[in-house]
Amino acid sequence: MLLDHNGQERWSARDLQVLMGYEQWRPFDDTIQRARRTVEASGLDSHDHFAGARKVITGGRWGRQEAADYRLTRFGAYHVAIAGDGRKPEVAAAKTYFAVKTREAELATKPDVTSPEGVLQLAESYLAAARELVTTKQELAITKPKAGKWDAFCDAAGLIDMGSAAKAFHKATGGLGRTKFMDRLREEDVRFLQVQNPRIPYEVHIQAKRAEVKFVAAGYKMVEQTFFTPRGMDWLADKLGVGVSALPAT
Repeated sequence: MLLDHNGQERWSARDLQVLMGYEQWRPFDDTIQRARRTVEASGLDSHDHFAGARKVITGGRWGRQEAADYRLTRFGAYHVAIAGDGRKPEVAAAKTYFAVKTREAELATKPDVTSPEGVLQLAESYLAAARELVTTKQELAITKPKAGKWDAFCDAAGLIDMGSAAKAFHKATGGLGRTKFMDRLREEDVRFLQVQNPRIPYEVHIQAKRAEVKFVAAGYKMVEQTFFTPRGMDWLADKLGVGVSALPAT
């Protein structure tokens, strides 16, 4: 958290990404965009609370590089926490933190209720907060990930590895394990292999948000591993012609 030239709190989205337990920027940026839409739905200008910025991070060819960032107000950061993945304990902690800080700010600026003007101001602030809460709940009901048939196979990041995908399609494949399941995918011309292989149209699946690649530990080295998203699992079920009766129960 930083202070701007007016002494107001400003949060780096990149820093908040780490605090909220997101390993990759892209899914966290999706969370930020959901929060921005919620703020705009309440009649506010999201640019006032989500200012574009750049941040120098470790990595890249030269060891340090500039990356896209946002400077968030406390209000903006609070909405990012609300829009976050509720399965992450870090997100729950962030929600609690910003809720407490918001309440503290409300108490610190409570109007003088000994005058009619103060009473009116207080009533208007409660009405605005109630409208914002209703709008937020409606927006999040639309945009938040719905509980679905793949939840039991998802990891903490909401992704499904090949072994878990094989289990999910157990009925449809006759109990194929991970290796034979991947062979089955190749037979169907569904190829989820390594990014560096230019012969494989891998990026198509990533761009369509059907799959993600993460580096995971394998002994003493890090290797790339493919993970399906729930959207990718739905797509794969259609691709393989899997009927509803062969899918996990919701």
